[in-house]
Amino acid sequence: MNILVTGAAGFIGFHLCRRFLSLGHTVTGLDVMSPYYSVALKQDRIDILAKETNFRFVKADMADRPAMDQLFAAGRFHRVVNLAAQAGVRHSLTHPEDYVNSNLVGYFNILQNCRLHEVEHFVFASSSSVYGLNTAMPFSVHDNVDHPISLYAASKKSNELMAHSYSHLFKLPCTGLRFFTVYGPWGRPDMALFLFTKAILAGEPIKVFNYGNMERDFTYIEDIIEGVYRVTMQPAQPNPNWDPAQPDPGTSPAPYRIYNIGNNSCVSLTRYIEAIEKALGKKAIKELLPMQPGDVPATRANVDDLIADVGFAPATPIETGIERFIAWYREYYRV
Repeated sequence: MNILVTGAAGFIGFHLCRRFLSLGHTVTGLDVMSPYYSVALKQDRIDILAKETNFRFVKADMADRPAMDQLFAAGRFHRVVNLAAQAGVRHSLTHPEDYVNSNLVGYFNILQNCRLHEVEHFVFASSSSVYGLNTAMPFSVHDNVDHPISLYAASKKSNELMAHSYSHLFKLPCTGLRFFTVYGPWGRPDMALFLFTKAILAGEPIKVFNYGNMERDFTYIEDIIEGVYRVTMQPAQPNPNWDPAQPDPGTSPAPYRIYNIGNNSCVSLTRYIEAIEKALGKKAIKELLPMQPGDVPATRANVDDLIADVGFAPATPIETGIERFIAWYREYYRV
């Protein structure tokens, strides 16, 4: 297949491109190379992908509509996976305009071109953050998610709504994927695992929010990629049993689906830090801090639909995933 992956220089995008390429697909990787975090790390990811003859990299901004129109007109893509977005809950508190430009305007340009060029399946990254004030766990795609608590989460919820409208109006198969705290080799430097590892090795204190009383559904990158790949290869189908009197948020009479991709387990921040300490062979100096605005105390994914529809559930233990990350970190940074 001929596949477009946006955010190809990003953490998940890089790994997904490698999976598609390893299976013989032709991949176009799109990225604006934003300086939100290390551009050098992003370039190193692209340099690895560029070694493959069936990979093409396009540096452009999704918010640039003429550039996106040109990309799609020349591309003839069978599948599009939209992973490009302005990430980060805390960044959205101080730079909301970044989320409007990338996650709304840029996203629309991709969605509109998928419709105009009759893409067979549009897959897009949503986020566990859309669950917002929900407390019933594990979080289910069949629950209502109308109370986001950050602009980042609101932008991801907006993506889901926009996709559904296009799926309904134009029969464009759309699938949204709510990722739960992704970690692993080549990860983002602004994420906890990266920050903790760097600080512990340097003998500096780590910031532990909510005084350590946080729980997350940490999901290893290879599990995320397996889920995304399987979903991408299986275009969304209408739910023939959808009841408008009791509307199911996770499905639709249109070819539209939402899936969680998570480990279906709550891991305490304390256990997570202990696993990092063990892998590094060094104790952390902890700076206990209150909860940050926009954060939630716990997350956990219900993945029943993912199992039923594509036959897969993430299962990598955090100890295994963290050991692999630490090994990569030491090699990459020569620590």
